[in-house]
Amino acid sequence: MKRILTVFVVLASSFLVALPAQAAVQRVQFTSGSTYLIAEFLDDDLVHFELAQGTSPGTGSPLFTTPQVAKTDYTGPSSFSQVGNVITTASMKVEVTAGTLCVKVSDPTRLLYEACPRNLSQAWKGLSVTKSSVQHAYGLGQQFFTGGSADGDWLGRTRSPGGAYGNAMVWDPDNGPVGNTQIPVLFAVGASNLNYGLFLDQVYKQEWNLNGDPWTIDTWGDQLRWYTMTGPDLPDLRKDYLELTGRPPVPPKKAFGLWVSEFGYDNWTEIDNRLAGLRTAKFPVDGFVLDLPWFGGVTAGSDNTLMGSLTWDTTDFPSPATKIADYSTNQGVGLMTIEESYIGKNRPEHADMASRGYLVRAGCSSCAPTYLTTNDWWGRGGMIDWTQNAAGDYWHTLKRASLSTQGILGHWLDLGEPEMYDPADWVSGVMPGKHAHADYHNVYNLKWAESIARNYASGTKRPFMLARSGAGGMQRHGVAMWSADIGSKLTALAQQQNAQMHMSMSGIDYYGSDIGGFRREMLDSDLNELYTQWFANGAWFDVPLRPHTENLCNCAATSPDSIGHVASNLGNLRRRYELTPYYYSLAHRAYLTGEPVVPPLVYHYQNDSAVREMGHQKLIGKDLLVGVVAGANERSRNMYLPAGTWYDYSTNEKLVSTGQWFNDRPLWVNGEFRLPTFARAGAIIPKMFVDDKTMNVLGKRTDASTRNELIARVYAAPSASSFTLYEDDGSSTAYKTGSVRTTALSQSLSGSVATVTVAASSGTYTGAPASRSNVVELVADTQASAVTLNGSPLTQHASKAAFDAASSGWYNAGGGVIVAKSASVSVGTAKTFAFTIGQAPASMTFSCANGTTVAGQSVYAVGNVPQLGGWSVASAVKLSPTSYPTWTGTVSKLPPGASVEWKCVKRQEAGFPDTADAWEPGGNTVFTAPASGSGGTTSGSF
Repeated sequence: MKRILTVFVVLASSFLVALPAQAAVQRVQFTSGSTYLIAEFLDDDLVHFELAQGTSPGTGSPLFTTPQVAKTDYTGPSSFSQVGNVITTASMKVEVTAGTLCVKVSDPTRLLYEACPRNLSQAWKGLSVTKSSVQHAYGLGQQFFTGGSADGDWLGRTRSPGGAYGNAMVWDPDNGPVGNTQIPVLFAVGASNLNYGLFLDQVYKQEWNLNGDPWTIDTWGDQLRWYTMTGPDLPDLRKDYLELTGRPPVPPKKAFGLWVSEFGYDNWTEIDNRLAGLRTAKFPVDGFVLDLPWFGGVTAGSDNTLMGSLTWDTTDFPSPATKIADYSTNQGVGLMTIEESYIGKNRPEHADMASRGYLVRAGCSSCAPTYLTTNDWWGRGGMIDWTQNAAGDYWHTLKRASLSTQGILGHWLDLGEPEMYDPADWVSGVMPGKHAHADYHNVYNLKWAESIARNYASGTKRPFMLARSGAGGMQRHGVAMWSADIGSKLTALAQQQNAQMHMSMSGIDYYGSDIGGFRREMLDSDLNELYTQWFANGAWFDVPLRPHTENLCNCAATSPDSIGHVASNLGNLRRRYELTPYYYSLAHRAYLTGEPVVPPLVYHYQNDSAVREMGHQKLIGKDLLVGVVAGANERSRNMYLPAGTWYDYSTNEKLVSTGQWFNDRPLWVNGEFRLPTFARAGAIIPKMFVDDKTMNVLGKRTDASTRNELIARVYAAPSASSFTLYEDDGSSTAYKTGSVRTTALSQSLSGSVATVTVAASSGTYTGAPASRSNVVELVADTQASAVTLNGSPLTQHASKAAFDAASSGWYNAGGGVIVAKSASVSVGTAKTFAFTIGQAPASMTFSCANGTTVAGQSVYAVGNVPQLGGWSVASAVKLSPTSYPTWTGTVSKLPPGASVEWKCVKRQEAGFPDTADAWEPGGNTVFTAPASGSGGTTSGSF
């Protein structure tokens, strides 16, 4: 039984109370006239406040929490003392001012903020909060701004409600119809790790005005309740918030793959045709998302609409169970079906739910169901009351359970703000005695998702949901969120990345968009360029990766094999699939500790002033840094790298940063559009094998072969580092009870020896391999001269082909990469690879004679290997006019022993153009790259 200590203080008195250290939740009440303030100390760094006029609930029981809060069993601070109106724990100090009931919170030595009551006697009330030493602020859910910028924190901005009651889909000319989702948690940051978190646990619409000083926070409600978190840094604060509101479960592994969608597929044949196109083009794919036609569509303005039937239209989608099984077994794809909370008035489901009292009512507890007639594009009818758990449970059993049994993998929760509603309606409610629309609007989608998660909890299948709206705590129910019916504009793509920054800091790890834009009619630039950029961004940042557009005309392409720069789409998609083990391990870390999957740079570098407002660059975990691209005719962009050593993920170029910009980084690399990406020195990135036979993230292959080798790309660094690979069955909840395999991967560099260890694995799961090959891709500045495995020499192979044909060995791959592998060995055995590096990389000097040029033009070498651009003129190597008109340059890290073909070209210097002004005449120059060191000079001439 928990011990609870309560103290009552009348601030008009002047007595002092000194309390010994306690290990229990502490509640202290302060009063001033008819106003009371209760401070509930839940942990050393977490305090919960309730402020109101009127009758106090007292200090004998916990303060009320809304459905946004998950954890209510805190054990209290490890130390607690009170002297008058000053209360101190190990990590914070709270001081309450007599008369005003203003609250000062410190960390405990530095003042974080002072919050004072604001208009408590009015319906629209709140707090004034001093800015104090805060410089930047993050979180507060999803709100889009105009201007097309990925950057910007909340300081100097106002977090406005989307609609009359809060959550809404709103339209603006830069973004189209996008979500405004209230997740009321703010993370404030100052200098030298001054920071705090503030979570306003209110269900009502809110306005946070962070202009000027003090800030104002206003909302409805009889009481104001908020939490304050203190801690050493943003990672600690965000983890505390997720402990309070719930950490995200691990999504099904297939959620990390490609899900193709449109509004909407009319029948199985359309899906089959899209799938056939993807397979022909060698694109992996994990699922399709079915919009309204799966249940027959809707009829605008009609009581007879099929909205709410959630039953297969077997005319266009016959034998669904058989088809779903075929997709799963033979094609490796799953399906997600859309659902809404509305039911057509003349549907039998409407009568059934009404008879049970499970529909939202028209203004009173005994009234008939509300009849929604406005914005009736879907028809007319009623609305499910998700605030009744019994309603959600019944609907799941009636409709959703059979879909799950048939093999449906995910549920698309649309219109959940809710979009249509009766302002005078009545619901069972989420707060005692509160039944009006305002009392539940902003947690409607949260309760919907909660009902699905609750009903999945009795089985072993993981819930997978995609929602357009939400609230604090949404993440704990297995929900990914998307930004609504976003317009096909580059400004919207840029602003999406600012929204993602704040959604990550609001606890939402799985967030995305309609890739390519849903509202194509808003397009004001080249569609193929926009789609290529959007798909590249989504391939790094979105979970799930989901192209989607309005296509009722069956005239709009949305699948990445049929729109945009297809080779770039394929390359970006395969990189995403290669990194599935990395993303999936990050998902396990998010579940276990609350670490973000795609954090903003400020999360890990909060004292670097250059990244404080940066949304145009993001981290994947801690080890990969990716630059956003969202603009017309983009050929390069500047990249900021925090202090340290980084490697270009595409070329393995080593960059040592003092915290500086590296300008003019190319976006087209070897013929593909790629976002600039960098790996931190010491990074260990687990990968999966992906080629043109790869079908999905689970490793299904068109030739039925198995490629389950453990692959680790390792960036050698003197400072030892490690990463834990998490694996499970990918679909069940067994990981929650220990059915997980973990493998520790580590690296160190001492002198000329780089050591990489794949530790003995711990744990297992259904289907886990007992043995496997292990592949290490070591990125270093030099080549290797020898590699050992557990002390025994591995055989060196002269080429990739020889390496691939052998069961074990190693080779210098060029490009600063040394690849080594073991034969298939038990996962219970540790594997230590020791690379002796220091051998000079293979290099050649290139010479181009008679290279006369004009202003703005230079001579380049382009050829068949990646180091020469893979015949892509944009990635050709620029030479120097050492003896004009002869141009020369040395290219290093060539693939040793490779047959290299190349030519001289003249090219414009600016913009990394795809085309050359002039090519060297005649045939290609051919040479064999040396095994190491310089191979001399190879020459060409115009």
